[in-house]
Amino acid sequence: MDLRKSVEALWRIEAPQLIATLARRIGSLDIAEDLASEAFVSALEQWPADGIPPNPGAWLMKTAWHKAIDRARREETARKKAPLLVAGHEGELADVADEALDPIPHDLLTMVFTTCHPVLSTESRVALTLRLFGGLTTDEVARAFLVPTATIGQRISRAKRTLAEARVPIEAPSAGELPERLRAVLDVLYAIFNEGYSASSGTNLVRADLAVEAMRMGRVLAGLSPTEPEVFGLVALMELQASRFRTRVDAAGIPIRLEDQDRRLWDRTLIEHGLSMLDRAFDLARPLGVFSLQAAISACHARAATFAVTDWVAILALYDALTQITRSPVVELNRAVAVLHVDGPEAALATTRPLLADRRMAGYHLLGAVRGDILIRLGRHAEAAAELERAAELAPTKQERQLLLSRMAQALAPRDAGGQSGKEPPAD
Repeated sequence: MDLRKSVEALWRIEAPQLIATLARRIGSLDIAEDLASEAFVSALEQWPADGIPPNPGAWLMKTAWHKAIDRARREETARKKAPLLVAGHEGELADVADEALDPIPHDLLTMVFTTCHPVLSTESRVALTLRLFGGLTTDEVARAFLVPTATIGQRISRAKRTLAEARVPIEAPSAGELPERLRAVLDVLYAIFNEGYSASSGTNLVRADLAVEAMRMGRVLAGLSPTEPEVFGLVALMELQASRFRTRVDAAGIPIRLEDQDRRLWDRTLIEHGLSMLDRAFDLARPLGVFSLQAAISACHARAATFAVTDWVAILALYDALTQITRSPVVELNRAVAVLHVDGPEAALATTRPLLADRRMAGYHLLGAVRGDILIRLGRHAEAAAELERAAELAPTKQERQLLLSRMAQALAPRDAGGQSGKEPPAD
């Protein structure tokens, strides 16, 4: 590996902690990121001659802090933006260098609460979190979401400007704010994962790069928050779902239904780690939240050796609990799939009827997909085909459209009266 690649790899590892500590000291994410970038430029200039130092993080922190002091001396405006950087504080350089040798997890946790602050839009939270907490470059974030680099750059810049203009302090939330703020962070990580698990745009249904990044950040967050069960629940959920990546689509990229997946190809390492994360959530002996309940549902699928032996009674009970917490129509739709396997197609179809009047589901293709499957089981093939055709029109990817149209054709010319179907629960 050449030096530039080594430095780029170190950026991914060291940048989040470096920016987090600088931001806490200076009070500005924007300035902290600039200083970190300048330190990495210095590394590219000096390390070819001097070699990579034994502790790159300490070297980068010391270099960034020197640059911070130089900037403060040069620019009066920087003094106002970063009150710490005034004459007489140069002696704190040694303290910061020591912190680089023994990083403070609190800094990283504070930063992710800042990048996921409620004053930012969801798009801004996702981009800023991937950039600062995930350590991705702007180009990498842009490639991940299939948008121009300039668009992501503007989004990140506006997010930092919003935080500055809204006077958002770079600090951990108070005990009273913690549950809501933590949920915002978990929502951002799961949004990133879901874009990888089932892409909303582009030519590939599965975007493993995004899902892997979300899992990595989730594991970091779990290490920073060892007493929060929902963090472990989220990591468990992501890992259990990701364990099926190799069987999610066929060679042509068409989705494979859960009942048709070859479970021998499921990633047992991810399953075992996901189950252990779920156990850690349980061990904290607190009521299960949204992510832990979803992880428990995924665990039922992961533990089943075959689709036929899936514990649908347990899954239905978990969805009953989840619907009480979320009041989400998507969760209600997922519950209908469990009802199908426990109480039969008539009960399942009745469960979906109220969703037809829910405006939030008007553009959701999986409502028609699930209803189409249920109607096939009832032998109502013409109605099923109509549902599947509407679902195909709403499907966000070409591959999902192909699958739905194929099932529509099968509904119009069923091979048997039973019309087999096993729709994978949309949220699982």
